[in-house]
Amino acid sequence: MNVTTLAQEIIHGRRLGRQDDLSFFLTCDLDELCRGADAIRAALVGDKVDLCSIINGRSGRCPEDCKYCAQSAHHHTDCEVYDFLPEEQILEACKLNEREGVDRFSIVTAGRSLTGAEFDKAIHAFETMKRECKIDLCASMGFLTAEQFHRLHEAGVTSYHHNIETSRRNFPNICTTHTYEKKIETLKLVKAEGMCACSGGIIGMGETWEDRLDMAVSLAELEIDSIPINALMPIPGTPLEGLPQLSEADILRTIAFFRYLNPEANIRLAAGRALLTKDGETAFQAGASATITGNMLTTVACATIRSDRAMLEGLGRDVTPDYWKEA
Repeated sequence: MNVTTLAQEIIHGRRLGRQDDLSFFLTCDLDELCRGADAIRAALVGDKVDLCSIINGRSGRCPEDCKYCAQSAHHHTDCEVYDFLPEEQILEACKLNEREGVDRFSIVTAGRSLTGAEFDKAIHAFETMKRECKIDLCASMGFLTAEQFHRLHEAGVTSYHHNIETSRRNFPNICTTHTYEKKIETLKLVKAEGMCACSGGIIGMGETWEDRLDMAVSLAELEIDSIPINALMPIPGTPLEGLPQLSEADILRTIAFFRYLNPEANIRLAAGRALLTKDGETAFQAGASATITGNMLTTVACATIRSDRAMLEGLGRDVTPDYWKEA
């Protein structure tokens, strides 16, 4: 398979799926694959880079046993533990990100789901941000009901993040306290509510290349709008602490074939950017069109919002948020 020719076919409407032999993605020339992925990105997504930032709204004591996660109560890490943050602190962070030119701001909470009084606090915080800010709003609060998604939507949330993490086959090796099917059901509720669905996963957790391909295809089948790709940064105290870090070549190959399989989605850099040249510059030439920026969830960010904007502008990308353009 000629990946350059395939890239042009995808630009003109061809779509790959589970029925296709995708093994050539694993052996083709990496440079050619990345150039083709960048051509698809340029033609179908454009030069606008979507920047999002997150605040950890509730940390630690999570009852789920996800093997990669510092916030799981099943592991012994140095993770901070606190209940839902005061609204004033969340609003301050939101306004800071708006001043810096981030497109979207998200509240992320540890735990199976956000419920009761804490969910009500989140709704009020989103309503306040919607009233006082122009930045787009996102949430990542676990397994919610259709009613909860509707309340979030009414409060101003336009995007919801909920990773599938890995392939269906590999998922039980990573988590046993909830199922892959439950994640799929949740994402279908997000789509039914009319919100932007953000879902991706983590590579480098001991999965096979075929697992990565399967995850990319599953996200395409769900018509996911935004796909964060995390490279595992092994955290001491978690079951995956001893795994080796991925090579830059392996990360770039993954990003590139995710672009071929999800040609119109935002392929978003997330954790692990420190493993890439110049905090991810190479990935933006291999199909990536979005990134998490600013302070990360549980790992330390090496890039800042301003350094990200400067790097992306140097590549000729548009990092001006819509609310600045409207102003």
